[in-house]
Amino acid sequence: MLVRLCAAACISLLTISSAQAQVRTPSRLPDPRSEFVRQCAPHMLGRWEHPEEVCGCLHDHAAAVVEDRDLREALLRGISETGVPTIETDWVPTSKQGEIGPTFTKIAKPTLQCMFDPAK
Repeated sequence: MLVRLCAAACISLLTISSAQAQVRTPSRLPDPRSEFVRQCAPHMLGRWEHPEEVCGCLHDHAAAVVEDRDLREALLRGISETGVPTIETDWVPTSKQGEIGPTFTKIAKPTLQCMFDPAK
């Protein structure tokens, strides 16, 4: 009888343990903005007093004025990889490569604002 009771207790514990293992919270994927700031900030060290603020500002203000998704993603990639606004032509479709120059004109003012006064 004692053996059956112990066996039942062990089976109950195993069942509860496997049920708890299955009820895990899904792993949180990184927020795209936070991931951008994490990649961008090391490039800003030594150049700016608050690199995270500069990177966050570039994400929220400079890149936000670019409506075209391909150009915006290329711009964010350039900033996160180099620390300066840049777009490589092979990062955007051929049909949109002519829009790279006007995109930089569009982001000039918010970029300068971010670089020299990111708190505003």
